[in-house]
Amino acid sequence: MRTPLYEEHVKLGAKFIDFHGWEMPIQYTSIIEEHKHVRSSVGLFDVSHMGDILIQGRDAASFMSYLLPSDILKAPTGKAIYSAYLNRDGKMIDDTIAYKISNESVFVIPNAATTEKIHNWLIENSKGFEVNIINFSDKLCTLALQGPLAKEVMNKIYPDANNLEHFTFMNASDRFGYKGLENVTFIARTGYTGEDGFEFIIPNQRVVEVWKLLLNDPRVKPIGLGARDTLRMEKGFLLSGQDFNEDRTPIEAGISWIIDFDHNFIGKDKLLENKNRLNQRFRGLIALDKSIPRSGTKVYLNGDEVGILTSGGYSPTLGKGIGLGYIDQNVKVDTEVELVLKNGKGKGIIKKPRLV
Repeated sequence: MRTPLYEEHVKLGAKFIDFHGWEMPIQYTSIIEEHKHVRSSVGLFDVSHMGDILIQGRDAASFMSYLLPSDILKAPTGKAIYSAYLNRDGKMIDDTIAYKISNESVFVIPNAATTEKIHNWLIENSKGFEVNIINFSDKLCTLALQGPLAKEVMNKIYPDANNLEHFTFMNASDRFGYKGLENVTFIARTGYTGEDGFEFIIPNQRVVEVWKLLLNDPRVKPIGLGARDTLRMEKGFLLSGQDFNEDRTPIEAGISWIIDFDHNFIGKDKLLENKNRLNQRFRGLIALDKSIPRSGTKVYLNGDEVGILTSGGYSPTLGKGIGLGYIDQNVKVDTEVELVLKNGKGKGIIKKPRLV
């Protein structure tokens, strides 16, 4: 599948990869160059492969509070809430951002590989709730403007958006929408790079226009999925399907702060039952030599295996190899460890997941 911006990517000389069935740009120039540009200036990402689902109806907020360990009912209107869908064992199916338009309208963005699964999960668990679940994934696109100069760019494009606090959003149908999708056409102060920035959820019919409008600023460069991955690793952000795949709880994954145990939600009983039995935690790692850790790299301490990395690669900011994964909780931060790589051994130091 191709996003509506495919031809624009071709014009810009993008190199493509297959990403969960989507033909997506991995890079335009080089991953390192694009990564550094986002950290120092501002980059533009096409992330239209992500899903778009709207939950409407009298019980929309209460339904999503049951689906997620975060209590959406408590959140104010206009709040973007990072959370995760749990199975009945308390393990994460997918992470998400839920945009609370009102108590009767909540918009969610599943990951590309799990959009159909999450759509079905919502329908499967909606019995007893007065909700209408609408999959807009083939009608909406998402662009991400990310970097320390993002606000300066927005001053020229849509200055009102600069009034947004982090993890809030605003209806932007007057600028980017069209009649019929006003409630799911908005700008959010969110992103997946650890930098300041905005995400645009807009109709397919307008995405080329907005893409060109943003790239018209000479400070903005197109950025591929390769740099998106290295940027999120430096900040310790989870990647669904890689850092968890229905095999880890939010507690193990280091995002226990998304859980509000004061309300009822799927997986709550198992989380409460097992939360003191978990023996690993999500950690970061920085190589102490020239080794480049990868997913599957095993971590040893004093000859004993103490964990495994689920993500790994080269950090352009640090100029070193980095990794993310699950380490025995008795291994303290700043402990030096040994890495067993496919082509030899290396050394690293355990850190909290935010490596940069």
